[in-house]
Amino acid sequence: MTIMSIPSPQSASRAQGPHLIWLRRDLRLTDHTALHHAMGHGARVAFGFVFDTDILQPLLQQGAKADRRLTFIHQSLCGLDQALRRMGSALLVEHGRAADCIPRLVARIGARAVYASRDYEPGAVQRDAEVAGLLAATGVEFHGVHDQILLQPDALLTSQGKPYSVFTPYKNAWLKRVRPEDLAPRGTALQPHQLLPVVAPQPLPSLDELGFEAAALPAGLPAGTSGAEALFADFLPRMDAYAQARDYPAIRGTSYLSVHLRFGTISVRALAREAWQRAQAGSQGAATWLSELIWRDFYAQILHHHPQVVDHAFKPEYDRIAWDDAPALYAAWCEGRTGYPLVDAALRQLNATGYMHNRLRMVTASFFTKDLGLDWRLGERYFALKLNDYDLSANNGGWQWAASTGCDAQPYFRIFNPVAQSERFDPKGRFIRRYVPELAGLSDADIHAPWSAPPLALQQAGVQLGVDYPLPVVDHAQARARTLRRYAVVKDKSPS
Repeated sequence: MTIMSIPSPQSASRAQGPHLIWLRRDLRLTDHTALHHAMGHGARVAFGFVFDTDILQPLLQQGAKADRRLTFIHQSLCGLDQALRRMGSALLVEHGRAADCIPRLVARIGARAVYASRDYEPGAVQRDAEVAGLLAATGVEFHGVHDQILLQPDALLTSQGKPYSVFTPYKNAWLKRVRPEDLAPRGTALQPHQLLPVVAPQPLPSLDELGFEAAALPAGLPAGTSGAEALFADFLPRMDAYAQARDYPAIRGTSYLSVHLRFGTISVRALAREAWQRAQAGSQGAATWLSELIWRDFYAQILHHHPQVVDHAFKPEYDRIAWDDAPALYAAWCEGRTGYPLVDAALRQLNATGYMHNRLRMVTASFFTKDLGLDWRLGERYFALKLNDYDLSANNGGWQWAASTGCDAQPYFRIFNPVAQSERFDPKGRFIRRYVPELAGLSDADIHAPWSAPPLALQQAGVQLGVDYPLPVVDHAQARARTLRRYAVVKDKSPS
């Protein structure tokens, strides 16, 4: 289904034809590597986007017709299209399989090359190979360029010539390797004469035309480049405090830019450049935030070099672990009714907004695998369905870290205590009260473990456990003992 009309190929010969920039995870017009390379040959450029049914159809099959991510993408594309129209062009949009849509767009505008930012996920690599093969058969070049992360996945290797599997040595090598030019903007401002004119452009397809419904985005998630720039501007005065503030979900301590990084509405180089410069000047908060951006590179290179981690443990011996089959426990976790207030608040936030604080991602994943004894892959897939910023490499890496099955993961015997985590990182229960309001009347001391609260305190707060709020679905101490026995298979012996 072709969405927008375009000029006839007769306006430019094949030899002088334009270059098509295929947008995927780079929904912006500035500091754009594919655009920079495409314009380097003096050809006019056109921007294309595919609402890829290979990605969208599974969402419909899962019943996710009102998907926040698709709404975010659609709003971001509308802003990008408007910017192109002000320069006499427009976004070229197709709906279907990329392998069908990209060659069709190429033929319609007479493009002689396609430029796209590389995506390192296995499915994306396979998709791009298929498209490149189809284009090559018609004499059209496909150029995959590096843009999504800061250093390419094969840029850093150990002294043995192997990929890094431990973060700290990778980070040290990264900091030693990176140069200002690695973080410099790509290209100059796009000018109207560099764009392929689009005659009588039609509106972008509505979400309804794509088979979806508009979802309400959280107030703190403005879409598009303008939204990303506003969030970055808001974070700049707070960056120096990031190291101390980032672990507390009840305060505004993080950047909230992860969705924009996921879809490339802002350049990761622009963010890293600011963090790197501040870190060089002595800001611990900036250094810590830069470290988080380096984690993105680290997990991307893990996925690139070890694509089997999508379905298997990074450490093969951990695939021997026998996880429990407990649908009722899984449902309680998904719905935020485990009886552990911080865990429940985190899942309710995720379900309501599509966002979960990074500290809480660790807490809830640890609880899922080591308190409930459930397979990390089930939890990872639930996050994949719900997270606005879902990124396969980071999500997989985080879950395998929490489950102790991944590279550089926490030891299997290190098990987060959900009550201790709650007392430490939400000491006054502010976050819990927001998302578990039935416990709002409890004191700061009692709200973290209501089953331990005095009966009178529960009565005064109007809380009847098992009625107003569930009793714990598992006992943490007993669950910890079961986890140690479960993971003993890795060492092929019982824990001492």
